[in-house]
Amino acid sequence: MDVVVVESPAKAKTINKYLGRDYKVLASFGHVRDLPAKDGSVRPDEDFAMSWAVDGKASKRLADIVKALKDADGLILATDPDREGEAISWHVLEVLRQKRALKDKPVRRVVFNAITKNSVLDAMAHPRDIDAPLVDAYLARRALDYLVGFTLSPVLWRKLPGARSAGRVQSVALRLVCDREAEIERFVREDYWQIAAMLATPRSQEFEARLTVYDGKKLQKLDIKSSEQASEIKTMLDGATFKATSVEAKPTKRNPGPPFTTSTLQQAASSRLGFSANRTMQIAQRLYEGVDLGGETAGLITYMRTDGVQMAPEAISAARSVIGKEFGEKYLPEKPRYYSAKAKNAQEAHEAIRPTDFSRTPASVRQYLDADQARLYDIVWKRAIASQMQPADIERTTVEIEARNGARVAGLRAVGSVTRFDGFLAAYADQREEDTEDEENRRLPEIRADEALNRRSVTATAHTTEPPPRYSEASLIRKMEELGIGRPSTYASTLKTLEDRGYVTIEKRRLMPEAKGRLVTAFLENFFERYVEYDFTASLEEQLDEISDGKLEWKDVLRDFWKQFSASVDDIKELRVSDVLDALNEALAPLVFPAKEDGSDPRACPKCGNGQLSLKLGRYGAFVGCSNYPECGYTRQLGVEANGNGADAVNGDEPRALGTDPYTGEEITLRSGRFGPYVQRGDGKEAKRASLPKGWSVETIDHEKALALLSLPRDVGKHPETGKMISAGIGRYGPFVLHDGTYANLDSVEDVFSIGLNRAVSLIAEKKAKGPGGRATPAALKDLGDHPDGGGKITVRDGRYGPYVNWGKVNATLPKGKEPMSVTVEEALELIAAKAGKTGGGKKKPARKKKS
Repeated sequence: MDVVVVESPAKAKTINKYLGRDYKVLASFGHVRDLPAKDGSVRPDEDFAMSWAVDGKASKRLADIVKALKDADGLILATDPDREGEAISWHVLEVLRQKRALKDKPVRRVVFNAITKNSVLDAMAHPRDIDAPLVDAYLARRALDYLVGFTLSPVLWRKLPGARSAGRVQSVALRLVCDREAEIERFVREDYWQIAAMLATPRSQEFEARLTVYDGKKLQKLDIKSSEQASEIKTMLDGATFKATSVEAKPTKRNPGPPFTTSTLQQAASSRLGFSANRTMQIAQRLYEGVDLGGETAGLITYMRTDGVQMAPEAISAARSVIGKEFGEKYLPEKPRYYSAKAKNAQEAHEAIRPTDFSRTPASVRQYLDADQARLYDIVWKRAIASQMQPADIERTTVEIEARNGARVAGLRAVGSVTRFDGFLAAYADQREEDTEDEENRRLPEIRADEALNRRSVTATAHTTEPPPRYSEASLIRKMEELGIGRPSTYASTLKTLEDRGYVTIEKRRLMPEAKGRLVTAFLENFFERYVEYDFTASLEEQLDEISDGKLEWKDVLRDFWKQFSASVDDIKELRVSDVLDALNEALAPLVFPAKEDGSDPRACPKCGNGQLSLKLGRYGAFVGCSNYPECGYTRQLGVEANGNGADAVNGDEPRALGTDPYTGEEITLRSGRFGPYVQRGDGKEAKRASLPKGWSVETIDHEKALALLSLPRDVGKHPETGKMISAGIGRYGPFVLHDGTYANLDSVEDVFSIGLNRAVSLIAEKKAKGPGGRATPAALKDLGDHPDGGGKITVRDGRYGPYVNWGKVNATLPKGKEPMSVTVEEALELIAAKAGKTGGGKKKPARKKKS
């Protein structure tokens, strides 16, 4: 018997069915080791020695593999066919060697691009060794990401409180989003007019033509700049005679695009299905690992992390066979189509994403899939099939028209196109193909050269230029791919990290940088410019690819990078915070100090009049404050305008009145403080205040909404079993319902005001069924290893009241000013011992008896 190691339990289950009793298939559940999140995991001074740690869950899985190997004949490593998969196999092998679990048993590495019986059995018949250059490329990439993150992030914490982290690819992706936002802010709108005429042939067939030439001058898009100019041209055309001077019908061909790569699948799923990149990869993973097709389990698509665009010869043959049966021989090209990648730095070792069996049409497998799986499989199948079909034959007709009014002459043009043969478009008969070009798809009537045309109407339409659109996930991935930044396996996680860090938000499927993200980007551009340059990041990716090709030594790349990077970090550490703020004030002036309508100094303090506004740094991040502090206490949240017009913005000195409370008669106002906008009832220390929840803007707050916020927490009703009140409110972690110490999250803020008793009772019951509910445990910032006395790991976490050391039930607050990432094991043990001594090992002390 051989032990086979794969990554996921779903894949293990499928492959076990293919291999039978002579094999035992176990899952590693992804990576089994990683670099601990603490200083010293990568040591440049020791020639980039790396310390790996196995987490608790992985230890059990590795123990299962060790146990299975005792009675096994050999080990087969069958993890995914990419760099990460190769690394997982290497990690498993290294741990097993350290545990002396292999002895003299043979170790083989197999890879398959699809989880089908034929693919798996063929891979088993052709084993190989672990690809050392691919592992080296993984080690270099992992070391680089660690060194950038764990060297740069502490600098951010010190110089920009509130900033979460920086990363090698993450920071460059964020810069793209912020650069686009700055481009939008600099954009100056321009008005222009377009002139069109509705004409008719002598046979009374109508069509539209647009003005292209006037008084001998060829018109560009923005050439007609005023309503007076547009009116003059319209008057001329209203009195003109029209004649078709030429009619040209030009046949063109549209060729299909290649099958999907990781990025093009994410783009198509985003634009057509509304899926995030992360969601797309989750669904694709399930389609790849295997689906129960009524008794038969099979993977439906090939491996989904790839930038190759070619299909295997046998897959092309299968696709051509299905095209002939499903669409007819006229849709089948004489020869197969072959594609090459256009993306910068593309590695084409893997196939494109395609169905494992083209005879499994979307309609035939729909009953076995959930709705999202069916939709994603549908676009994968159609794109792969279309890639091997005939081009579409399109006839594009252009009609040039002369308009004459006395001595004045104008030119108009009418364009239309007709699909003479749909070709590959037949695969998309029930939907719009994602790569459709921006064509005039109107069909023109029969128009003959030199014939007179009748004028029906002339229209002049006003337009305004629009700024470039914000990136969607799809367009950002496309841009990153064009620039050679990141790789297929990193796109989804990079975008997810930006959102999780609070650097960007997604509104209407567009990425908008938050003030925090703008601040981090401006800091990096000013003080670490080289490391957020697009060309530098792409060049580093090329070096990593050369390592995987065996052309570069991975430690040589690390040495070159670290020499310059560490020197830059050392220089920045010496900077004073005031120097940083001066640079950021200038770089972020449009965001921090927007121009005022009256032309006055945008940095003048609106409260004291003689102070200058500047960025300030506090524990929770940056804000705008007056230079005359503490005499002047004016503050404003970063990114909130303070122009005092009420509707657009609000600041702490100019509250906007919303009405009065019908019960207390106190005035309700909308204000903005250091931590954002809020509503307030009354004045003084006893005034009731409520922050605006996420998603609510100052523009939409009215008297009714303010009353609703100030009424929270809201009593929903008494629990039918306990008789205790259930309340609804908004807390640090979002909207919730509360009953007898148990919190249950709500989907939206609106639910707080509308949830009824029955649903609240159900949510509380569901939460209790899952286990004790309370405030979520913060994620560990740093893992310091196991406590010498046992009882679990020692970690550093960031809690509600600041960073602290955690061991079991003991939480010891860090001394003021102590950087979380600099805590050592010895310091942590001292803090824990002191805390445990005070609290009796974390247990609550009995109440002291009062003296009689």
